[in-house]
Amino acid sequence: MNMLTVGELRKSFGEIAAVNGVSFAVEKGESFGLLGPNGAGKSTIINMITGLFPPTSGAVHMKDIDVIKNTKQAQKLIGVVPQEIALYQSMSARENLKFWGRMYDLSGSTLEKSVDEVLEIIGLTERAKDKVETFSGGMKRRVNIGAAILHRPELLIMDEPTVGIDPQSRNHILETVKRLNSEGMTIIYTSHYMEEVEYLCERIGIIDHGELIALGTLHELRETIGDHSKIVLSLDNKTSNQEIIPQSLTGLFLEKDIHLNDNQLIIFHKDPQFILSDLIQSVTSTGTKVTTVDIIEPNLESVFLHLTGRSLRD
Repeated sequence: MNMLTVGELRKSFGEIAAVNGVSFAVEKGESFGLLGPNGAGKSTIINMITGLFPPTSGAVHMKDIDVIKNTKQAQKLIGVVPQEIALYQSMSARENLKFWGRMYDLSGSTLEKSVDEVLEIIGLTERAKDKVETFSGGMKRRVNIGAAILHRPELLIMDEPTVGIDPQSRNHILETVKRLNSEGMTIIYTSHYMEEVEYLCERIGIIDHGELIALGTLHELRETIGDHSKIVLSLDNKTSNQEIIPQSLTGLFLEKDIHLNDNQLIIFHKDPQFILSDLIQSVTSTGTKVTTVDIIEPNLESVFLHLTGRSLRD
């Protein structure tokens, strides 16, 4: 059963097409990732799914609810963790959670029980009475997550929830997402951190320039580049003739497998150890000095680079 179905979703701001014909479905109980660089359109997609603003065209259904026509009804089933922290700094963690709980029509003992449970889930029971303004960025984000799950939503949407936080809080957030999903909550997780999406998500949609350019499991996406590893050669940036390097490699590799980004040469190949010597010899024959060599097994970064010719963090 699909928890969410998105069909040919489009959003334009004037002449700018922020989202251009995106379609996907998320099954009940699934952890689904939207991966893409900053500005790719991920947040715009989320804002339309949650009814924050209507699409220019297209359809969004939460189970059998038309989100565009029955926004309030659909929103009762959704919890949203936005990029920006939506908390009252002068209030305590408990006071913030109680405030947001009332927004979901929770009250009395039901509200108190839910707040206690959420404080335990986000690991802040001992700091419940402390003002949010005294918290680290990571702790604030954990309270933000707590506010989104007070009403036990069927679908939890998390939009870049780990940006700018310390490693300990980041790990806690990732484990919290794992726990909620294992308990049956459907998750949509947007990020430009490939390692988070690889760790959390069963299926992944890759977004670039407002379009869904790939969709599948991690294994299926890796198969789009076969079993090619990524060879990264860092080049001496004092060398002025790097632009002729691709020409020197055309006898060894297909053009689509060669990427020259600034002072990094990136090559995709099935057997990097076998061709490494010839590769380095061809590069140095152009008068370019190779400073370091890295070999990376296929991952989502490799898939994105293969599909777009750019790094996720470009």
